[in-house]
Amino acid sequence: MLASRRRFLENAVAFTAAACVSPGLLASEMAAKPFFEISLAEWSLHKALFSKQISNLDFPVIARKQYGIGAVEYVNQFFKDKAKDQKYLSELLQRCRDNGVKNHLIMIDGEGDLGAPDATERAKTIENHYQWVDAAHYLGCASIRVNAYGKGSMEDVQQAAADSLSKLGEYAQKANLNVIVENHGSYSSNGEWLLATIKKANRRNVGILPDFGNFCVKRATGDLYRGNCLEEYDKYKAVQQWMPVAKGVSAKTLDFDATGNCLETDYNKMFQLIKASGFKGYVGIEYEGEKLSEEEGIRKTKALLERVAKTLG
Repeated sequence: MLASRRRFLENAVAFTAAACVSPGLLASEMAAKPFFEISLAEWSLHKALFSKQISNLDFPVIARKQYGIGAVEYVNQFFKDKAKDQKYLSELLQRCRDNGVKNHLIMIDGEGDLGAPDATERAKTIENHYQWVDAAHYLGCASIRVNAYGKGSMEDVQQAAADSLSKLGEYAQKANLNVIVENHGSYSSNGEWLLATIKKANRRNVGILPDFGNFCVKRATGDLYRGNCLEEYDKYKAVQQWMPVAKGVSAKTLDFDATGNCLETDYNKMFQLIKASGFKGYVGIEYEGEKLSEEEGIRKTKALLERVAKTLG
């Protein structure tokens, strides 16, 4: 009888405590949290960076103070000679800590072709990327973004890229980092080719960073990088194919209509596919348009992402 009364009192206290928290507030907090988090890709500010109006050290502070964004994605072009400069990286990291900013990834360009058929060239390229794995690890990033470029047939470049990605992934795994490939032109703009390349690499930490642009698979000049595009891979099909191995998403925008919707990508349709995949990671704002200022483009992209998140729940 005494034990029963004790259990009754314990249950009553627990019920009363729970009742003190507004059910409406709990529901509101749950509904307010989107299934993805927003980060800011540094390329969104490439004009200001190239013109020296701001520096890479300013970037995380601007992300937080100007846009209210607490996660950033660097581009190595803007601190190309600093990969091994610990003093510089320490200052960058301190600025992030002072402003409550998380370093999410570094986008790597200009370090050679991971898909080069020549084994000696490829080995040098892989080695060139090691310094960025180390820098990303020091900064607390989750990933480095790389390219799967190479000259040759689709089959040869794919085999070479898969080999490089596997070796680079092995090195990155020691630092608990991901190596992710973006659809960034050439064969990587082909959804099936890129997915098959990742599968050939066969490492859990090697994946894809889907970008809503860059899906041209045939150009008028025959050059996969330049010239008018004659044929594009279906971006929605590609993203749906890639999401099982995606370790981030690059939300590219170029132009908007009067209501703030992206003209070149149906964000509701795209994010329905992303949500259906079970994705829970970061979506990086990458504004690359010409009609709006970089600041306005970033703000419009952020507002669009927040609206889509609210709509999809």
